[in-house]
This record gives sequence, C-alpha cells and structure tokens, in this order.
Amino acid sequence: MAALSVIDVQVAERPTPAWRLSLLGRLELCRDGRPVVVSISAQRLLAFVSLHGSSTRGLIAGSLWPAVGEKHAHGSLRSALWRVGRSYPGLLSLSGDVVGLGDPVLVDVHHLRRRLRAIFDDSQVDEPLAGSVLDRELLPGWYDDWVLFERERLRQLRLHALETMATRLADDGRYASAIEAALAAVEADPLRESAHRAVVYVHVVEGNMTEALRQYRRCRTIYRRELGVEPSPLITSLLPRFLLEAATG
Repeated sequence: MAALSVIDVQVAERPTPAWRLSLLGRLELCRDGRPVVVSISAQRLLAFVSLHGSSTRGLIAGSLWPAVGEKHAHGSLRSALWRVGRSYPGLLSLSGDVVGLGDPVLVDVHHLRRRLRAIFDDSQVDEPLAGSVLDRELLPGWYDDWVLFERERLRQLRLHALETMATRLADDGRYASAIEAALAAVEADPLRESAHRAVVYVHVVEGNMTEALRQYRRCRTIYRRELGVEPSPLITSLLPRFLLEAATG
C-alpha cells in the first residue's frame, strides 16, 4: 500500500463541516455553529430541496421560477447550484439530474416532524414538547405555492400532535399538561372541532364537568356565529346526558 502524503493525511483528518439549516422562523444557515450569509436565490433553492427531499432539476426549476420559460428557469437553477457549490461546499449533493441535501445537514423542520410523528406511535408523550409545538411558523412571509402547501402540511401535523398529546396525557393523569396541549390547538384554530373535543375530553376525564360544559358552549357559540351551524354529535357524545341537557336547555 502506498504511503499517504502529508496533504492526504491533512485532508483525511479535516473534519466535515456541520451544516445546520433553520426553516422555522427566519431562514438561517449555520456552519459549525456560526451563521453564514445566504443569498435570496440560494435560500429558495435550499428551502425547496430541504422540504421536498431529493428532486429532479426540472421539478426544482419549474417550482422556483414558474413565471419564466423552461430554458431560462434551468439557466437560473444552474447559476444557483454553482453559487451554492462554491460558497457552501458539501451542502447540496448532485447525482445526475437529481439534487439533494448533502450529508450531514441538520434541518430543524425534519427534527420537528420526527418528534411529532413519534407521538402517534409511542405510548409515552414528551411533555416539554407541548409548549413548543406551535412556537414558530414555517418560513413566514414566503408565499410561493410550494411553501404554502408545506406550511399547511406542517400545521396539520402539529395540530393532530397536540390533540393526540392532550388525550394521552389526560389518560395518564397529567391533566395540567393535557389541557395546555388541547388549548394550544384551539388557540391555533378556533374553528377546529377536534381541538374543542380534546379540551372537553380532558375536562371530563379529570372530572371537571362544569369546565367541560363551558368549553362545549364556547364551541357552540363560535360555530353559530362564524359558520351558522351546530357542533357535531362527536363532541356532544363526550358529555354526560345531564350535562348535555343543561347545555341545550
């Protein structure tokens, strides 16, 4: 085996830069813990690839530059890829026609999604997560169609996670954390009946029937005022008969 040169040893020992990309709140890119400046075109390219995973050049070009011709869009993509490769080595991986994130690149949205999805699979719920699920919006101020879709997708995942947390925590007797999670879901979407049901469920399980009735009435008032309809039987079925009679009486 040929001996390694000094240069070879230095390259082998050089640590791989740790990239961290934040998409929740203001987009921020850090290398080895230090923020780096990212151009607008690079921001959009990195955000798209991070949210969609490895994608073809055609999909990326058409999504990021939809208002120009195909040739112009592909030219803009080539320029953006060149600038990213020069300024942020190893951040993106190129394999033929496919563009993806390099390895390793840590993305806060990926981490949050893993934690939220784990709630649906695990019997144990991480209580500290309840207060931070809705902390920051995905890329606020961005109005591209692909961003709006991913923002709504993440919002739905967050709300379902909060409702699941509320039910699990209530069943475990952790009522304070349960009601915090349920009320966070209601605050995020006051017209979401499943969120109101989560609040009613927690109160009923804890034995706070007056609170359960009060929450049902809030839900009914909102629905009548905003939608002109009554809450569904799904929420009324959570109330004992005597409470339901009081609510409708």
